[in-house]
Amino acid sequence: MATPISLAFLLYVFLFLLCPLCSLKKGHTVAANETTKSYFRNVNVNSLLPSSVCDQSNKVLNKASSLKVVSKYGPCTVTGDPKTFPSAAEILRQDQLRMKSIRAKLSMNSSTTGVFNEMKTTVPTTHFGGGYAVIVGLGTPKKDFSLFFDTGSDLTWTQCEPCSGGCFPQNDEKFDPTKSTSYKNLSCSSEPCKSIGKESAQGCSSSNTCLYAVQYGSGYTVGFLATETLTITPSDVFENFVIGCGERNGGRFSGTAGLLGLGRSPVALPSQTSSTYKNLFSYCLPASSSSTGHLSFGGGVSQAAKFTPITSKIPELYGLDVSGISVGGRKLPIDPSVFRTAGTIIDSGTTLTFLPSTAHSALSSAFQEMMTNYTLTNGTSGFQPCYDFSKYANDNITIPQISIFFEGGVEVDIDDSGILISVNGLEEVCLAFRDNGNDKDLAIFGNVQQKTYEVVYDVAKGMVGFAPGGC
Repeated sequence: MATPISLAFLLYVFLFLLCPLCSLKKGHTVAANETTKSYFRNVNVNSLLPSSVCDQSNKVLNKASSLKVVSKYGPCTVTGDPKTFPSAAEILRQDQLRMKSIRAKLSMNSSTTGVFNEMKTTVPTTHFGGGYAVIVGLGTPKKDFSLFFDTGSDLTWTQCEPCSGGCFPQNDEKFDPTKSTSYKNLSCSSEPCKSIGKESAQGCSSSNTCLYAVQYGSGYTVGFLATETLTITPSDVFENFVIGCGERNGGRFSGTAGLLGLGRSPVALPSQTSSTYKNLFSYCLPASSSSTGHLSFGGGVSQAAKFTPITSKIPELYGLDVSGISVGGRKLPIDPSVFRTAGTIIDSGTTLTFLPSTAHSALSSAFQEMMTNYTLTNGTSGFQPCYDFSKYANDNITIPQISIFFEGGVEVDIDDSGILISVNGLEEVCLAFRDNGNDKDLAIFGNVQQKTYEVVYDVAKGMVGFAPGGC
């Protein structure tokens, strides 16, 4: 998610450089007319910890235009060290940085007047938000690059040689525009240059080349706006695709080359490929970092998918209307206005789900009431409630099903992998939902709670769908 104003100084520098429900034994009673079986999950405790073995999904490439998705951590990644799985505190810190940039984007005025007068901002160089990567081809002849995909960002970009302003570490060779016959810089008067103002600060070189600068919650990129050939699959090749050719980039992107923007603006991939994919894409995020998922474009939609409208209240992002939450099959007494105050977005780049305080409090209380068989611990790192499951190693625990309800009667039963998060091994395992701190800030449906679902973005019809068992 980009905050262009704070990157103005980078453009100047760049120009200068270039020129578990609890079991029913206790703690939870059930009315005689309730069906309880489907509302309790038996979860093996060891599944809450990272695995060192990659389990390739058999459902990865179920469409012609599909790419394999891997977490930036874990044994399936080709971009980073699987031993460097982040702590829960680090995940939370990344998410909070990303949330700040999301809110900044929403509060921006559409005009970029005065952008280049802002010179007093420091740029963080920490991890990018919760990342899932795919491999796409750029250039002629084609070269493959690993890019994080992000529904909260618009511009697709990669690091470019000669990296005049400095680049972050990348596993593969960086893209060299001088070796591609299809690369072309865009002028300052081009339509793409004019349309990136919502995400990027803009500048113009002495040769009338469009410059961009995008800051994320935990990184930045500055460079040339250009067109290049993008290859999704051998049969899906897009000429004159608008990209950013980053010559000054910062942050730790786990060895990837850049970003694949799946946002809602004209420069985002869904819009640029709409003639082929009809503004339709979907993804399935694996249950763990040791599994794989997929990112698919166009094609048919699962008949199991249930759709909810994309709200018009948040036009820059994929906003959804949440109507309620249930724990153990029981709808929580939360006034729907709590969710409507600031609204909710679905985001592939935020790890955890952030809820209004009133909603989080109700969720946390209900969850604790149904987990009285287990030892409650003093939560750390900003997570609550937390439990000590160390004595259950190699055994199963029983946790309550948590479901999120969206407008249109869409109910999303959160997968087991999206209910709890290990904070300190098995000695401290916590509810994987975060408190926004108030009821006024934007809520976010994060990627942990989206796991194993085929999440379908039918942008043309203004709908987001959820189909269980996607990967």
